[in-house]
Amino acid sequence: MLTKRIIPCLDVKEGRVVKGVQFVNLRDAGDPVELAEFYDSEGADELVFLDISASHEGRETMIDVVEQVAGKLAIPFTVGGGINTLEDMKRVLRAGADKVSLNTAAVNRPELIKEGADFFGAQCIVVAVDAKYDKDIRSWRIYTHGGRKATDWEVLDWVKEAVRLGAGEILLTSMDQDGEKKGFDVKLTKAVSAAVSVPVIASGGAGKVDDFTEVFNEASADAALAASIFHYKETSVAEVKDYLKKEGVPVR
Repeated sequence: MLTKRIIPCLDVKEGRVVKGVQFVNLRDAGDPVELAEFYDSEGADELVFLDISASHEGRETMIDVVEQVAGKLAIPFTVGGGINTLEDMKRVLRAGADKVSLNTAAVNRPELIKEGADFFGAQCIVVAVDAKYDKDIRSWRIYTHGGRKATDWEVLDWVKEAVRLGAGEILLTSMDQDGEKKGFDVKLTKAVSAAVSVPVIASGGAGKVDDFTEVFNEASADAALAASIFHYKETSVAEVKDYLKKEGVPVR
């Protein structure tokens, strides 16, 4: 059985790590380079760096910060935010990233997923999905631009299309649960995990160690991503892994 991965996330705005609730009310959480070095030493399996305002502000990812972070890491490193072209992907990967995360640009032009997968391989292409429940469609709707813009895509339709085009992994964030610390959205994660054949990273809502057990055992997530509880030292990667091992969940 494949081991489950624990992934801290650095949401970066104006060169600082920030964290909010349901994508708003952001507060400072530290320096991205220092936090990256800390999580690497603490046993994180991977690290995700998201330049959360790049797409909304219409600019490229902060390459200098990516280079600094990559210089501190020995673990796989995924970078997203403001990646709109194959050239953008090349820049980010040259700066030290192992994978690129596509969200807004992929929804706006789905062919970008195929271009990246054809050039770099599907293992380098993570499609990030920001989903929020919509009562009108009785399912989850996809949002772009850092959660600011609703789209016509329903979540299961979009993730299937993304994988068909070459996505090697889905980073699934529940906007409803984001920052709430009430647990991952098990129903959403389970539905997406069942719909696609690639690994699914659950994101949004981690508040305590047993939330990780739940999303692995009940929703078949392949990895779980968290920010607040790690940044503010409410728990640690090591504590989460120790707990999972005791619960019989295979971790690295």
